Amino acid sequence: MLDLTGKNALVTGIANNRSIAWGIAQQLHKAGANLGITYLPDEKGRMEKKVAELVEPLNPSLFVPCNVQDDAQIKSTFETVGEKWGKLDILIHCLAFAGKDELTGDFSKTSRAGFTQALEISAYSLVQLGAAAKPLMTEGGSIVTLTYLGGVRVIPNYNVMGIAKAALEMNVRYLAAELGPQNVRVNAISAGPIRTLASSAVGGILDMIHHVEEIAPLRRTVTQLEVGNTAAFLCSDLASGITGQVLYVDAGYAIMGM
Repeated sequence: MLDLTGKNALVTGIANNRSIAWGIAQQLHKAGANLGITYLPDEKGRMEKKVAELVEPLNPSLFVPCNVQDDAQIKSTFETVGEKWGKLDILIHCLAFAGKDELTGDFSKTSRAGFTQALEISAYSLVQLGAAAKPLMTEGGSIVTLTYLGGVRVIPNYNVMGIAKAALEMNVRYLAAELGPQNVRVNAISAGPIRTLASSAVGGILDMIHHVEEIAPLRRTVTQLEVGNTAAFLCSDLASGITGQVLYVDAGYAIMGM
């Protein structure tokens, strides 16, 4: 049985009830994990209130702000984890961002600032959080991040996010090699296109979803909860021999040639 009872899990990236991170948090809670939730703070506190109301049924024991572009806030987040929990077993990284202008039109028009921002938030943040989590994962653990097919193949309008996802997938391998000796596993889930706040910024996202529904072997897209189930599996002892991998949860779309 998949059982995460007694495991402390920190989940990042929940923005609303359509977030893949929300699907993952629900399934970790269902499996018995003790949840900590981070949110992206804003001046008016709207995101804090929105996420707090959403995750209330999951009864998180930690609820903290964490902007990965702020080193002090990352440090504070993991200090709080250490003080309240003593150890961390699971880290869920669901963070990605690129400006809307960078997600449509010619890739060669990507700005320097847009390229840097996408790589920092979408890829480097895994390195930052992995480093902060490392000393707290004293009894082993699991780190799971989210990638997409656009990191290995050209997807129209995905542009700089494809570069960021390619970097993210390589980060998974390097972190897996570094953290393996302390029994910490690092993996990525490559989910099929799902209508989320983040994906809505990608030009032609609805066309991509309809294409998957026509071409994928299962003739459909996947749901947030299906991705959540896979994450829960990767965080459990059932996946104890899996690390450094990218696991596709996309209704089989990635295997198709045409």
